[in-house]
Amino acid sequence: MDKQLHWNTIYSQKSEDDLSWHQDDPSISLELMKGAGLTPQSSVIDIGAGTSRVVDRLLAFGLRDITALDLSRSALVKAQGRLGERGEIVRWIAADVTRWETSRTFDFWHDRAVFHFLVDPVDRESYLKRLSRSLGTEGHAVIATFALDGPEKCSGLDVRRYSPESLSDELGSSFDLVTHRFHIHHTPWGRPQSFQYSLFRKQE
Repeated sequence: MDKQLHWNTIYSQKSEDDLSWHQDDPSISLELMKGAGLTPQSSVIDIGAGTSRVVDRLLAFGLRDITALDLSRSALVKAQGRLGERGEIVRWIAADVTRWETSRTFDFWHDRAVFHFLVDPVDRESYLKRLSRSLGTEGHAVIATFALDGPEKCSGLDVRRYSPESLSDELGSSFDLVTHRFHIHHTPWGRPQSFQYSLFRKQE
């Protein structure tokens, strides 16, 4: 499957109200990052940013070092259009996170629902290498996935479900599990989906 074509097609043809993952208020993500010391001076990369409101909330909080990465250029174009001039300071990157390269580091890595699509162990290994390289010393990662009682598929694709403990095992000893939240997300048409949000701190 051409993953980029898959996601570009979805974002090109569907409105936000047709996207099961759409979330008007990403409050859990922001609360976890703020609890880990997020300030207006922090640097954040949002993995699988899509048309998420996370970037909006970070801008409203005063951040000026924000990177939004998504496989779908169509999604990022929609997000840029929504934000208008406010989004001009955001770095928008259309790339596959498992193949993306950067020479810089960030204070926070945020991912709501990319990691659970990585059913191939090779892709997970590539993702985790980039996570480790991209976070500075004692940087933090918020990673949300379907919980163990969550859906087995999303957008027609298989997913892997996690508990905070099994996700921690995947990340390995270089990351400490600081805290976690369980959350029932309701799709725009009211269907409940069980998520877990885990906050990790990178070891020195």
